[in-house]
Amino acid sequence: MPPTSKAGREGVSYRPAAIVAVGANAEGRREVLGLATGESEAEPFWKDFLRSLTTRGLRGVKLVIASHKGLRAAATKVLNTSQQRCRVHWMRNLLGRVGKTHRAAVAALVKTVFVQETQEAARQQWRSVADNLRERFPAVADLMDTSEEDVLAYMAFPKAHWTQIHSTNPLERLNKEIKRRIDVVGIFPNGKGVKRSIQWIDGSPNAIIRLVGALLLEQNNEWALARRYMSLESLARIVDNPVLSLPGVGN
Repeated sequence: MPPTSKAGREGVSYRPAAIVAVGANAEGRREVLGLATGESEAEPFWKDFLRSLTTRGLRGVKLVIASHKGLRAAATKVLNTSQQRCRVHWMRNLLGRVGKTHRAAVAALVKTVFVQETQEAARQQWRSVADNLRERFPAVADLMDTSEEDVLAYMAFPKAHWTQIHSTNPLERLNKEIKRRIDVVGIFPNGKGVKRSIQWIDGSPNAIIRLVGALLLEQNNEWALARRYMSLESLARIVDNPVLSLPGVGN
């Protein structure tokens, strides 16, 4: 959520971005890695956020799944790991370059890439589809030419993981619940009697941290008791670091 104003902090209503990082550890369980807020979602903000995670002990990251360009750029510099561009967001972007009457046909053709059994087969089909669309839909072909690596990165991992790692969809339920809770509150007062401002300390509105942080702790506890998100057998093929649980959720 981008800020609505950059005027003085007292007596002004803001809509800061609330950023949440979630991962799957070497035991195949999901956990909340961190929470931060800021006035912008530009690359410098993402770099600071990722560095805060590494400072707290995050190691051995195998794949970063994201749709935000600034996050992908920051992850390259801070984590130096493979990146997966959210396939769902990418498809929306692609279809936005096609007229409504042709979207269904183009979508069906592009989806033939994702039903391939191996990454190499998917790459071959990707290039074939891009070439088939190039004359009639050059903007689509251009996007495919520049995004193949990021969109098909998930296929380098065990097939058992593909559903969980090809997009950010597994986060959507959590994001929707966070948004619902925030919308209920609406305005976060600064505790000093100013009804339309947010208290900022070190760049973070404390009221949002408290609310979202409590929700994330609750979710983290549920995940700790739930069935594994990924099987130990499939993880054994890619994990080379011990299980790491970061010391609490913070900004």
